[in-house]
Amino acid sequence: MSHTLHRYGINEADLQDDYVVFAIAAQTVNAKGIHPQFREFEKIVMKYNPVNYGDMRTGNKFNVGMETVGSSYHDNSIVHAVFTDEATVTKVLKDLYEANLDLSIVVSGLTDHTAACCHGAGIAPHTVEHSMGIWGKTDRLPSEDVLRVSTMCGHGMLSFNLIKDLAQKVAKKRMTSQQAAEKLAGLCHCGVFNPVRAVRIIDKIAADINAGVEIK
Repeated sequence: MSHTLHRYGINEADLQDDYVVFAIAAQTVNAKGIHPQFREFEKIVMKYNPVNYGDMRTGNKFNVGMETVGSSYHDNSIVHAVFTDEATVTKVLKDLYEANLDLSIVVSGLTDHTAACCHGAGIAPHTVEHSMGIWGKTDRLPSEDVLRVSTMCGHGMLSFNLIKDLAQKVAKKRMTSQQAAEKLAGLCHCGVFNPVRAVRIIDKIAADINAGVEIK
């Protein structure tokens, strides 16, 4: 199961600028000696200027830098690139398909949109996973806007209170929403956090704070 599967959105439009494309080897089949292929994956996706990039083994461009990520691939790496539009993802998938890498490629996003990306690239989805939403004592969850930010880190590394604190600082003009988004991106080790979407949401939270709305 992908750790990018459970990104929370308030409606379809809210998730239309959030796509993660990542590569992984089959650990019991062809992983041994495969790490150079992650460099090929990097060359392809970096042509399309992903808004985030990282390796779960090493870190991401916001916390360790691209040079460190690109020089530290392992056979059991899982490498991620984040994009914000369907047309770009389609081009990325087409190039990856033509490169014929010995890696499994996973695309995370709205099902209809990711399927359209695959079809546009001349391929068909192999397997589809769906998030079934959040169950249990949902009254204990923070506000929807905080969830929209926190769930962009699939391993839960973003504190709800930190998100609210950064939004407070943005509201008071002590930092910009871009600075807040990049700080959060650095804490999401794998590099699957979408800072572009985060800027949009943090701006909304900051505006609500200034309007006197209590942020849970």
